[in-house]
Amino acid sequence: MAETRKKQAPAVKKKIPQRRCVGCQGTFDKRDLIRVVRSPEGQISLDFTGKKSGRGAYLCFNEACFKKAKKSGILARALECEISPEIYDALEHEIRAAQPAEE
Repeated sequence: MAETRKKQAPAVKKKIPQRRCVGCQGTFDKRDLIRVVRSPEGQISLDFTGKKSGRGAYLCFNEACFKKAKKSGILARALECEISPEIYDALEHEIRAAQPAEE
């Protein structure tokens, strides 16, 4: 008897979610952005997992984009609340840590 082989399905390419940066309005892969989230209780925090519940806004790792978002208040409008200086400091620290060291 002849053996019958099952046809292999073509490899499925996994869909990568896209998100828009609130500062520069650029579209990036979700994992390439920082998520700032306002929890249902009203707490603002940075979400590195991308899974915290609440209203989220995304920023790219561009320092100029961060400064624009901070100066114009775009991030506060996107989250519909005031953002404390501590959150801005934490964001700035994360963005600077992601930048390559200048020699």
